[in-house]
Amino acid sequence: MSGSSPFEMRFVHLDLKGAPPKVSYLSEIFPLFRALGANGLLIEYEDTFPYEGPLRLLRAPHAYSPGEVAEVLRLAAAHELEVVPLVQTFGHMEFVLKHEALAHLREVALFPNTLNPHEAESLALVGAMVDQVLELHPGARWLHIGCDEVYYLGEGEASRQWLQQEQNTTATLCLSHVRAVASHVRARHPATTPLVWDDMLRDIPEDQLSAGAGAFRRPGTHGLSPAASGVPQLVEPVLWDYGADLDVQGKALLMEKYRQCGFPRLWAASAFKGATGPSQALPPVEHHLQNNLQWLQVAAQGRKDTLQGIILTGWQRYDHFSVLCELLPVGIPSLAVCLQSLLHGGFTEDARARVQNLLGISSLEIAGVLSEGTGSFPGSDILALVIQVSLHLRSSVDEMLQRDRYVTGWFSPYHRRRKLIHPVMIQHIQPQALSLLGRWSALVQELAAALHRVFPEDTVEEWLQENVHPSLGQLQALLQDLEAASPPPPPAGPGPGPGAGQCP
Repeated sequence: MSGSSPFEMRFVHLDLKGAPPKVSYLSEIFPLFRALGANGLLIEYEDTFPYEGPLRLLRAPHAYSPGEVAEVLRLAAAHELEVVPLVQTFGHMEFVLKHEALAHLREVALFPNTLNPHEAESLALVGAMVDQVLELHPGARWLHIGCDEVYYLGEGEASRQWLQQEQNTTATLCLSHVRAVASHVRARHPATTPLVWDDMLRDIPEDQLSAGAGAFRRPGTHGLSPAASGVPQLVEPVLWDYGADLDVQGKALLMEKYRQCGFPRLWAASAFKGATGPSQALPPVEHHLQNNLQWLQVAAQGRKDTLQGIILTGWQRYDHFSVLCELLPVGIPSLAVCLQSLLHGGFTEDARARVQNLLGISSLEIAGVLSEGTGSFPGSDILALVIQVSLHLRSSVDEMLQRDRYVTGWFSPYHRRRKLIHPVMIQHIQPQALSLLGRWSALVQELAAALHRVFPEDTVEEWLQENVHPSLGQLQALLQDLEAASPPPPPAGPGPGPGAGQCP
């Protein structure tokens, strides 16, 4: 099945923060993932994991139950998709450190994104998270421990004092925490290998990053030895880059650097959605295709089998506090194009034909937006409706409010504030506004029902509030202002006089 793909492992990233699909939808989509060429899943639970005991406060209201996690794993195994769970353990800890009970473990007191690596309680916390996740993922060959975008590292008070000591740097501070977490995984779960995002490792000098077994101590001791970190003996880096024009030669050199430092295996990470804007609603398929084609070039430049796999990331939020970006069903065509291209060594005619066949799309459009109303894959109805909303809702409302001659000429913001309108203009404006509101309200009801079949209530509510309600609210406000400005009906005329209508 792998064709000419240089990547033995092709994992689809399921980022569950904010929009965790119902298990019933995953049961529909997993067979498609497999048919498209995936053989694994990277599942980033964040606050959707069913943490227990003191960690229960991390659970979101829509978190999966232990039984649902078990069912996801059963479904994945049934379709030959190996599951790798992801637990953030350093950066992107907002879902943990936002809680008042754990805020004292922040690197910088004001910001909940980065864990303070100097506190013993910090390691105990992430160790407990890791243990609970792996308890529900028995036999996992890999565990991704995150460690990307560790912003403000070294800026906390404890770090400032520690960095004043000779030979201490933010690089050694970072490596010491990665090593501590990875050592916990290796000691408690010896059959599981930790993966880490590589961005915090890229600029660390080779002599600090290399695999030598020096006396590399955690913060809180009397400093770190300048000897090598030992981290390459513990983790496998995931080199990520989501650009359509990534530096192929630079990535090849970075791979060689990691190999020289002693990392035995490396991974790549591309993107199929969630990487081109925090509020993006529709993925630009051509961008993601080019990104994955560039990774094929990187693999061809490097030593054979250096990259043992690629993770196609599909971010749902840029971080815990940002808005939702492209929903999973909306990203399926992009995922299909990228997976098939990786499988065939390029976006060949065979790859195009297979994508069209598997998705039920008669004519696949790569540049621009997919054709409206096409596809028969699970969630294709959501894609068709989201296309309608994203391309036409706001523009149709803006057309009426900003370019309709009756609205702009006789019911401007000045008139609306003062409740002034020529009565005849109501007859021009009100029917159009009611018709437009009715058409969109019917479509949005259909979209809400489709979303409810796939996502929990709060996901549906958030997406509609962000993407639909502002425009519908503008129409509703226009109609309310028209009602308020309408003159009262004229008083009834006097009734017939005495004897009216009677013969003389």
